[in-house]
Amino acid sequence: MGWAGGLYLMATGVVLLGTVTKSGYRPQERAGRILSAGAAVLVGAGAAVALIPSSLVFGTFAAVGLGVAGAAELFAGILGRGRSVLARDWIASGVIGLGTAIALPFFIGLGPHALLGVAGGGAIISGVLWMLSGLTLRHDARGQSAEAVN
Repeated sequence: MGWAGGLYLMATGVVLLGTVTKSGYRPQERAGRILSAGAAVLVGAGAAVALIPSSLVFGTFAAVGLGVAGAAELFAGILGRGRSVLARDWIASGVIGLGTAIALPFFIGLGPHALLGVAGGGAIISGVLWMLSGLTLRHDARGQSAEAVN
């Protein structure tokens, strides 16, 4: 549980950190700093979970990491409304992250399988959201580029 959950949290944090500049936010902007901080907390939580494998550590640190990262995404989505095409997706992803963070502590007593199930459920929902978002952006961009040619 420690390695699987820790690697998941660290990988998610690294990906979130890498998307800050690719999404149009500069690291000096408020939203960029907040997203970077959320990603850093998620990476740190993943490292703690990987190094100290117990249900209590996983439930607590994963909840904190996912909660901070979810709040950062939610905040970036709210700030980016009207400015960024990713704003709605960040809002949804932030709500999913916060929901997963809120649910995790209630499953600590049920053991590793329950904790990984809750975290994995949130990961699957977020993954589907981001895949649909990417496909939508690609489809919309294809239509705009065709209009520009005509």
